[in-house]
Amino acid sequence: MANNGDTFTVQLNQSQLEWGTFRFTGSRGLRYGEGYLKIPKHVARTLQLFNGNYTNGIDIPGKNIFHATSADGLFNGPLRSEGCSNAGDPYAKQFAGDKNLMALGCWYAQINAQVGDSIRMTFTSPSDIVLEKL
Repeated sequence: MANNGDTFTVQLNQSQLEWGTFRFTGSRGLRYGEGYLKIPKHVARTLQLFNGNYTNGIDIPGKNIFHATSADGLFNGPLRSEGCSNAGDPYAKQFAGDKNLMALGCWYAQINAQVGDSIRMTFTSPSDIVLEKL
């Protein structure tokens, strides 16, 4: 479980900034404005950030649902930890807007996020995160 003060930083790549259009799958049509934040595997394990494989699809604050705000005041909403690198893996590989894949994409547009920018995620409680572009 994440605790107050736990933090990690990721560097944005094109896929995170343009998730709905920069894809290597034909599983769905193009969707402009989507974005996500990568969760490194060691971070997911250490902070116990899970996906639906662990929660059986149930929303559990602090396990797969988090309330996020941004240090700049432009983002305020729920994030879901989701995805996995191997089938059945319980650890999440990314944060995305809960039921809104455009949530982070909109914030990226507001802050003019670019490939190579760093985003720091700081937990202020087990289920609350502050996002900050460095």
